[in-house]
Amino acid sequence: MLTFLHSADWQIGKPYARVHDPDKRARLRQARIDAIGRIGALIPRYQPAFLMVAGDLFDAPTPTTSDVAAVCQAIGKLAIPVLVIPGNHDHGAPGSVWQSPFFVSEQQRRAPNLKVLLEREPLELEGAVVLPCPLLRRSDNSDPTDWVRQLAWQELPSEKPRILLAHGSVHGFAAADLDADDDNPTSANNRLNLDAALLDQLDYVALGDWHGLKQINARTWYSGTPEPDRFPRNDDYQCGQVLVVRAQRGATPTVEPASTAALEWLQLRAHLTSLNDLQRLERQLEPLLEAEPGRQLLLLEQSGSLGLEAHQRYGQLLERLEAQLLRLKRRGRIEQQANPEELELLLQRSEDPLIASVAGGIQAELSQATLAGDNVQRQLLQLALAELHRAAGAAGCA
Repeated sequence: MLTFLHSADWQIGKPYARVHDPDKRARLRQARIDAIGRIGALIPRYQPAFLMVAGDLFDAPTPTTSDVAAVCQAIGKLAIPVLVIPGNHDHGAPGSVWQSPFFVSEQQRRAPNLKVLLEREPLELEGAVVLPCPLLRRSDNSDPTDWVRQLAWQELPSEKPRILLAHGSVHGFAAADLDADDDNPTSANNRLNLDAALLDQLDYVALGDWHGLKQINARTWYSGTPEPDRFPRNDDYQCGQVLVVRAQRGATPTVEPASTAALEWLQLRAHLTSLNDLQRLERQLEPLLEAEPGRQLLLLEQSGSLGLEAHQRYGQLLERLEAQLLRLKRRGRIEQQANPEELELLLQRSEDPLIASVAGGIQAELSQATLAGDNVQRQLLQLALAELHRAAGAAGCA
């Protein structure tokens, strides 16, 4: 029985352009490099013969020299061979990282255990035959597995498991479409035709491109990325792992996910219509706010409407979250709308008739904008009323 590790889509150098704080971007990028060490920590437990990376080790075909050096240093510390194919992000076209003198030098000096498979030809190892299908350009109209169908199977070692290593989407499962979101645009759709005739000759198919864990059939798996890089689409979406695969010739492999994630990508829905709703959300978020800073990212799907004071309190909660999290991504909007008590306090200010007059004018315009369906004007007027409420409160305190 052969044991090995299957990983993919490390995408070292991912820019995280939607994260505005440069220090937080740097921490996110570093977490991806650190994941290599967390993979290495699994080696003593599982004793794998090698590690396979099914494409997109780098996020671009021309990564920075510092990323190249860091990756080679981290891979060089692994006590096993590391077999890599180019994916669509780090394809193997002329001029890409794999042919650069700097990468070649760093690989030889820091990571002699790293082998980049740029040729579509069988690689015979002590315990397996690897059939690499590297992407030699970002988008390939031809199926990168086509060459495997031309093999004389009878000439391969009969006792060694055959492992196909490829990057792309398979029939009936378009990884590029399902895995895209507003932070991660659709990637090139390199289609792989894993028909029954081909699968009958193979013992395991190690795929990359889909960033979540996915079993296609008994012998075909996407490992997902070892460090999550997006918010989950649904409760079944799993990422942040490598696969421990045990295979032998002519048998169904056994596959075990092993966790490698350091960061948490969380999702929360909040519909707020009252102070009680806001207090309930505050209690729900308190464990997160008390946790170690800089370990979580949160997608907050917000809706509803709050009074002016409650909305100000909600803004303070968001400020705490921004400081605590590596990223706070918000979808939707919490409207701010003066409740009857707040509006009455502004309109009935005998001691300050100017504020009352301004509040009355804003409220009249707000009613007109609401009737006209002018959402932009309505939001501006709501903001003006909120600012007036804060100014009146400050004046009252003074």
